[in-house]
Amino acid sequence: MSRLLKAASAALALLVPLACAASDHLDTPTVIADPRLDIGDLYAWTSIDGHRLNLVMTIVGHSFSDKAEYVFHVDSGKAFGKTIRTATIRCQFPSAGQTHCEAGGDSVDGDASQPQGLESSKRRLRVFASMRDDPFFNNVKGTRAAYSVVMDALNRGTQRDAAGCPLLSREQSEILLEEWKHTAGGPPTNFLKGWTPASIVVSIDLPLVTQGGKLVAVWASTHQGGRQIDRAGRPLTGNALLGTIASDEESDALKEQYNAATPATGSQFVEEISKGLALYDSFDGTCGNQWLIHKHASSTSRYHALAALLADDRLWVNTAATRCTQLFAVELLALSREQRWRNDCGGRTPNYNAVNIYRSLLANGTTQGVDDGVTRDELTHSADIFPFLAAPDGEYK
Repeated sequence: MSRLLKAASAALALLVPLACAASDHLDTPTVIADPRLDIGDLYAWTSIDGHRLNLVMTIVGHSFSDKAEYVFHVDSGKAFGKTIRTATIRCQFPSAGQTHCEAGGDSVDGDASQPQGLESSKRRLRVFASMRDDPFFNNVKGTRAAYSVVMDALNRGTQRDAAGCPLLSREQSEILLEEWKHTAGGPPTNFLKGWTPASIVVSIDLPLVTQGGKLVAVWASTHQGGRQIDRAGRPLTGNALLGTIASDEESDALKEQYNAATPATGSQFVEEISKGLALYDSFDGTCGNQWLIHKHASSTSRYHALAALLADDRLWVNTAATRCTQLFAVELLALSREQRWRNDCGGRTPNYNAVNIYRSLLANGTTQGVDDGVTRDELTHSADIFPFLAAPDGEYK
């Protein structure tokens, strides 16, 4: 384990259960034991020419396991929430410097570590696999300080409403939101600055992954020894909303179950996710204004609509659109009728301020207003130029 990874593990051990170093980093004992199986983040978006789906899976470790399989799952359909076909891109690394990926009867084999990657003989699949700079950014220490405000309030006797939302005062909320924007009382800093995960980058022709329709829902998984070890879709759900204030043992058990499940079996986690959503709903000092809230429900059923959406943890992309600017754009159009996102592909490019959008939707029901003070990565990534993520030395090449 690298020195940075050890530092991350030590820092995470000090945080309250709500916090995480990255959207899905170091989340269970199984993946901590072998970070080469730990998916850090998943990215998916449409190419600017409208011909390809671009995919990125970052792996917390700095290399790939020769005993593991890394899989992108792309479900497709014509309407949000209803997918009817599935395409998979499967990658293995049988030896150092050797990459094998296959999809739709096409494949690449060889050294995929150069920036241009490898292109299949049919020219429908392009793959890069090596270390790149991590585009995810997060002020972990500020997050820790913010969450501590909630925990302290609860420990001091702050009551919850019938749905489980802590009734923070306006002053407590203001302190929480202000703490979130700082690191140890100073300017906010990105905890993941300089992190260089092993990264699998794929660019694949749309016809190979859109046989069911132009709307696709993407998730990623790692496998070893015949079992699924980790999975990821949208940022944060698995880490931030399962066992939020449970003991380490309970939280670990929930996350192990979650990582072994699939989006199709995600409904088993709705009740637990609802409990995490109740806490997030309090952060702006107002309970009952979270996105997709059931305003008249007085129990945790208030949060079931959003919990069900998040339990089916897939990253939705409208491949008919080539403008990609907004996390949850597909969901916001389908569920909130926000027409401004009609021509946005949604998904997630390496440049989205994803974590702050996610937190805002969970706290105040909009896409802004709750942030940790960090709004971009230190390096410049590209949504257009393969392999998209910046080189570890900071130069895009």
